[in-house]
Amino acid sequence: MKKSALFLGACALALAGFAAAPASSQQRVIKIAGFGAKTGPVRSFGVNSEAAMRAAAAEINAKGGIKLADGKMAKVEVTFDDDRCQAEDGINLVRRYASSDVLVAVGPTCSNVAEPLFGILQKKVSDEKDSGLRFPIFTDVAVKAGLAQISEWAFRNTPNEPLLYDALFKYLQAKRPELKTIMGGKEGDFAHSKAGWDAVMKVAAPKYGMNIVGEVEWKLTDTTFTTQVREMKAKNPDVIAIAAHPFTLCGVVKEMARQGVKPKLIIGLTSSSSMETMEGCARQVEGAIIPTTFAPVNPEAKRVAGLIAKQKGSADLHSTAAWENVIILKSVIEAAKIDGKPETLAADRRKVRDALAALKETQGLLGVTKRTEDREAIKPFVFVTAKGGNWVVSYDPTKPN
Repeated sequence: MKKSALFLGACALALAGFAAAPASSQQRVIKIAGFGAKTGPVRSFGVNSEAAMRAAAAEINAKGGIKLADGKMAKVEVTFDDDRCQAEDGINLVRRYASSDVLVAVGPTCSNVAEPLFGILQKKVSDEKDSGLRFPIFTDVAVKAGLAQISEWAFRNTPNEPLLYDALFKYLQAKRPELKTIMGGKEGDFAHSKAGWDAVMKVAAPKYGMNIVGEVEWKLTDTTFTTQVREMKAKNPDVIAIAAHPFTLCGVVKEMARQGVKPKLIIGLTSSSSMETMEGCARQVEGAIIPTTFAPVNPEAKRVAGLIAKQKGSADLHSTAAWENVIILKSVIEAAKIDGKPETLAADRRKVRDALAALKETQGLLGVTKRTEDREAIKPFVFVTAKGGNWVVSYDPTKPN
């Protein structure tokens, strides 16, 4: 009986020590929530962003994690939720993150989610009467121009399309002076596509000598484009600019091929410079040109593309922005001396926000990205042309012609 009592006592002490261990030795965790479309016509963007975020987190954790204010290292934990490209879903997700232990979010995919979502955030951090959410969001995909201006808690690492297309049309004026007329097509019910034609391409083209002869539109979920392409054929423009994502872009160019519409050049939307386009309609987009903020043109870009592929994603201008965002957040968290404790969460979120707002530039996969006062990015870019089933760099502004 004495031996049994001693044995039980030893077990009790051992169990007590085991129970106490997590409180003192458990590694702290920094939670970054990704969200975007993983269902619907643009689901590939969410899938690729998730793969990129997980790849970045894995690399950070393999190197020891993130250094906190007290010198201890924290593991990065990435989650990813599907907002279905629906504003209500995106807003509900961010409200959930804000009431949890998530430090910062990366997303969303769709501009029609980002715009109302940024509207529920505190507009100005100096306004104590503003009851909006005080939660930092660092957008990787939603491209519609000017959205970060809605809230001082919103940040973006997305292409500045007005600058990209201004450069493209200037380039075409110099290199292809025979291109005199242009017609536009857009997904009229999708914010990025609509703005991509109405506020970007349609503005830049006349500036550099192209005459707009017409425009057509369709919906993001449309599958037939007979009427729209028939109108393109009737106008017979030198250039057709298609402000659409891969799903409908491929539908349109296939219908163009069926009707024998052969413009001298097709210009695509930034978001279509992806493998999804090549997988869907490589032959029909042969020769098309698109400005993009990512191409595997250097060793680091190629390395990261490989890491994203290992996570079952594809590297493009959107998913590599998600990679960059997680890497940027690591440096921001360390520089801001985040405590990473439950009781400091609100203060830590504000530190992250302030540190992001203070950034003047960041290192991206194509070079240095400039940060603007209104929390937007001016990223390095190249022009890519569809050739033989791949996107091939046809112009790099940093290199001599």
